[in-house]
Order: sequence, then structure tokens, then C-alpha cells
Amino acid sequence: MKAVVVQRLSEDLSGVQMLDVAFPARAKGEVLVRVRAASLNYPDLLMTQGKYQFKPELPFTSGLEMAGEVIEADPDSGFSTGDHVMGGAKTGAFAEAIALPASALRRIPEGVDFPQAAAMGAAYHTAYVALVELGNLEAGQTILVHGASGGVGLAACDLAKALGAKVIAATHSEAKLERLAAVSGADAVITNKGRFRDDISALTEGRLCDLVFDPVGGDVFDESTRCVTFGGKLLVVGFVAGRIPEIAVNIPLIKGFSIVGVRAGEYSRRFPDRGKRISGALDKLASDGKITPHIDRTLPLADWREAFEAMDRGKIIGKIVLTP
Repeated sequence: MKAVVVQRLSEDLSGVQMLDVAFPARAKGEVLVRVRAASLNYPDLLMTQGKYQFKPELPFTSGLEMAGEVIEADPDSGFSTGDHVMGGAKTGAFAEAIALPASALRRIPEGVDFPQAAAMGAAYHTAYVALVELGNLEAGQTILVHGASGGVGLAACDLAKALGAKVIAATHSEAKLERLAAVSGADAVITNKGRFRDDISALTEGRLCDLVFDPVGGDVFDESTRCVTFGGKLLVVGFVAGRIPEIAVNIPLIKGFSIVGVRAGEYSRRFPDRGKRISGALDKLASDGKITPHIDRTLPLADWREAFEAMDRGKIIGKIVLTP
């Protein structure tokens, strides 16, 4: 079968190729799945460079998450041939088939197609852990979402609106403002360059934000510390900007806000019952039509390089989905 394989680490994807590899063999307890759609996540790009916290042994097939049809499963797995499932692991999704533990899969919610299911998993799970589990988001609160044109940022906007929050979506690119306003559902859209605290103050009549969702880091984090209201939370999701920021602890003390680290995958691994509850809540929201992933483009698996390069250049709004 065809698979996108990282043979060596590289900054320019030169160590990545689409290859013919052996069709996966299913072990006891695993489910063999025909991949119909797989979505690209920023960690997929980082893993090709060796810059992600998880560093798989080379060579490895890239891809965190996918959706597809069950080919074969154990009778007691809860899955049958032909079932439509979604899920994944840290690698292996960018291929024509994958074998995964039954616990790594769940049925696709009613009314959700393969591309949407593939695009929903990691992004919405991260958004839910950050906003609901750790941020204790309540209806009527105001949330500032950085990196709002990315898959995780848009998921955070979508989920927060579904839960009744006021959303301010922020992007570094002025060229994306109009498109982001059209697809994010946000109450306001701003650029997060320079001193954007004044924009936040004007939009909130000086109250500032209950939650700040920050997958960017760097200068964005620094200015965000000025945008959190007393008793609010600054949710640290990642460092797309490259620079890992630092803060003097007297700042959150004096301003009365919390800085909360978000590791959504690890959260569910440590608390599996909570992970199942989160998946159930998201599936219900999706089947009720309250959340819908925004897909920037769908590409054949053979065009994986275009997908990775578009993500690397920041030229997308939402998710890219690859279809074997």
C-alpha cells in the first residue's frame, strides 16, 4: 500500500517520501481500518523535523488521525466489518490502511462524513480540554482565541460559540481577516500584532477576557498577559511562533489570573474516563450540528507535500484533509 514515510528528519521535507510499504498486519486486540480521510496537524509537521516532544523511531509513517471503514476486527472488539470509525495514534494515519487498538477508535457520529470526522478529533479534543476541562468555560464569558485561522484555533472558536461564549478570534495575518470572519463565527476578529491589548479593551469595554487560548507563544503570549481579566486564565496550548516565552510570577499574582498548561492527549491518557466523556460530548455536539470542522482543502494522499508546505507557510484556514 501507499504511505507517507519519514525516513530521516529534515527542515525541508527532503527526508519524507510516499512509498510502497507492507499492508499492516492486525494483531490481537487491534482493528484493521481502510483509511478514507486523514487530517494534517501541526505536530505532524514538527515530527518530520524532530521538533515535537514525541520523537518516533525512524522510519515511521506520518499522520495523527484518520477516519475510515473497518476491514477486520476481533468479535469482542465492539466493531464489525464496514463500521465507519474515527481515531488514530501518534503516527500511521497517512496511509491506505492502519491497524489500531480498538480503544483508539470510536464510531463516526451520525451526519458526519469521513473528512469531517478526520478533521474533528485532535483539534476539537484539544479545544475541549483547554476550554471546558481546564478553563471551566461558562456561557456569556469572553474568550480570546489566538491562531484562530489554524485547525485548533478554529475548533476553539467553534466550540466556544456552541457553548454560548463571546469569541474574539485573532490572527497574525491581515490578509486572513475577511475569510476568518466569514468562517469562524466569532463576534470579532483582530490581528494580534504589537499592542493588541487596546483592541481587546475596546471590544470588552475594559473588562478584558475570561480566557485566552494561546497556541502561538512568543510575543503573542507576552501581550496576552495584559488581556486577561482578574480571575481569568491564560491557556498555554503551544508555541507556533517558535519562542517559548517566560514570565515573572509577580505578574499573574498582581493581576490575579492563572496560567494553565494544556496537554490534551496526555490529559486523556492519564484520565481515560474523562477522555471518553469528552469524546461523547463532542460526538453529541457534532451529531446535533452544533460544531462543524472547517476544511480548507481536501487533497489526494499523493499531494501530501502540498499539504505540509501549505501548513508550514501558514497559508490555510482550518484543516487540510488527505484522501487515500
